Amino acid sequence: MKTLARPETAPDVTKPPLDILLCAPRGFCAGVVRAIDAVEKALSLHGAPVYVRHEIVHNKYVVESLKRKGAVFVAELDEVPDETRPVIFSAHGVAKAVPAAAKARNLFAIDATCPLVTKVHREAEVHHKRGRHILLVGHAGHPEVIGTMGQLPDGAITLIETLADVAALEPPPGAALAYVTQTTLSVDDTRGIVEALQRRFPDLIAPHKEDICYATTNRQEAVKRVAPLVQGLIVVGSPNSSNSQRLREVAERAGCPVARLVLRTDEIDWSVFGAIRSLGITAGASAPEVLVEEIIDAFAERYEVRVETVSTASEDVFFPLPRELRGDAAPAAAE
Repeated sequence: MKTLARPETAPDVTKPPLDILLCAPRGFCAGVVRAIDAVEKALSLHGAPVYVRHEIVHNKYVVESLKRKGAVFVAELDEVPDETRPVIFSAHGVAKAVPAAAKARNLFAIDATCPLVTKVHREAEVHHKRGRHILLVGHAGHPEVIGTMGQLPDGAITLIETLADVAALEPPPGAALAYVTQTTLSVDDTRGIVEALQRRFPDLIAPHKEDICYATTNRQEAVKRVAPLVQGLIVVGSPNSSNSQRLREVAERAGCPVARLVLRTDEIDWSVFGAIRSLGITAGASAPEVLVEEIIDAFAERYEVRVETVSTASEDVFFPLPRELRGDAAPAAAE
């Protein structure tokens, strides 16, 4: 554990003490950094507006910040009124029909899909070419799952969400089976589902390397370390962020009495957190560090805080920008 320096002021005897344990790693992962940088680089090269299909990452603060800089977020490509402007696909990935539609309209499309999601897409394609039926462990309706299932023809992939889905699964007769997973799942939940699949289907083909991304795994491990040591834990993130929701669930299962998902300080329930003496804080992979500092400052107004960092892994992963945005090779948008 490392104690973080706070401004040196005389202790406020009117404030109760609070020990804050900061999970590390936390916050932005390499894929999120790449996606946000892609939007900002496109704005720098081509000016506003730059269109983004769906939220570039699942964080309202990030999306609103990019809007102020000139990004325009749309649900579908038919909402893009100007074919000369760049259009960016989000970090979660898209179905093959989306870039095909962009090409049909001659849009200047930039794919900011996280490379680790692209890895899952490629795995699914290889399995399909080899005649295997694919089982996708993930959450229905999540953009990443929609994008992965959209890589292949209807019926080529079966979505598995729960152990009940495993028990009820009736794969195509005689088909070889392989599985892939959403990258932002609970490590423990996924392990249980995969083990159940392997018991039912001993010849099930696994990914060469686990699909749950390094950032998801590392953040969950840090929460497991901190959660039993504190009276409450805050996950900084948006409610539609899968990896943030999983962090909250991990904290609860690891023994933390109170775990809440909070985006900004106005969402803190002081009736719950107003009498604790120890607090854990982490952040989902799409939550910027400025929001963590904002949360700490809110507690510092009510408590005499002492902050320590609990680190379980170091991260140095870097993904380069999409080719269209790299240095002098970046093309100009259509005139």
